[in-house]
Amino acid sequence: MLVIGERINGMFKDVKNAIKTQNKGVIQDLARRELAAGANVLDVNVGPASAVPADTMKWLVETIQEAVDARLAIDSPKPAVVEAGLKVCKNKAIINSTDGNPEKLKALMPLAAEYKAGIIGLAMDEKGIPSEVQGRTEIGFKILAAAMEVGLEPTDVHLDPVVLPVKFSQDQFPATLETVRQFTMLSDPAPRIVVGLSNVSQGCVDREIVNRIYLIMLMTCGVNEAIMDPFDKHLMDAMITTELLLNKQIYCDSYIEAYMKSQARC
Repeated sequence: MLVIGERINGMFKDVKNAIKTQNKGVIQDLARRELAAGANVLDVNVGPASAVPADTMKWLVETIQEAVDARLAIDSPKPAVVEAGLKVCKNKAIINSTDGNPEKLKALMPLAAEYKAGIIGLAMDEKGIPSEVQGRTEIGFKILAAAMEVGLEPTDVHLDPVVLPVKFSQDQFPATLETVRQFTMLSDPAPRIVVGLSNVSQGCVDREIVNRIYLIMLMTCGVNEAIMDPFDKHLMDAMITTELLLNKQIYCDSYIEAYMKSQARC
């Protein structure tokens, strides 16, 4: 399971303040702690914290890379901001994200090819998020085909079925789970399947338990990546135990400790 740490985001007050004051220490401490907690990739999002987001994205990426050697997910709706981050990435990056809108595909797929990056593709387009499995699956296939046209491998594509908040859209969850199953059959090898996990619990009182249970459900359907909070130890333990029970990890009495040590070497 690939864990994409979500905390380096200008939506969070500590990151927003660090961006405004150019405080490298806060950003670097977050990066180190996310990796120590089990993240494999760090999502980097300027958010609303800067009037010059491209310059800030460059500063964030360089600041992180001064402290840690990790893959980064460059997270912005603006292609110019994405490219600013990609230009200074030392390791293979992930673009977060495109969707099925032809204009977005035209803008972002060439960047993925030029910088040899992976790309997250959301199962939505200019018309919105389809409520039916078939509509989401068709968009996923469209994104996969566009990626392969520019020379990306299926495993460079990270398809996202789009998780909505349960508080506002409870009836969409069976469709989301089935969309994940369909995504795993779009190609051989299959694309990667990713979710923005924290979306599911927005507005909920007990966010942690909602995130935890839904991650387990998604993993049994084929999700192998999540943008999530690695500082939530119970969530991380649930993920590790699910991998064990799905026969993706070898059992030992201290399997959680062993898993974390193996991830630290990745």
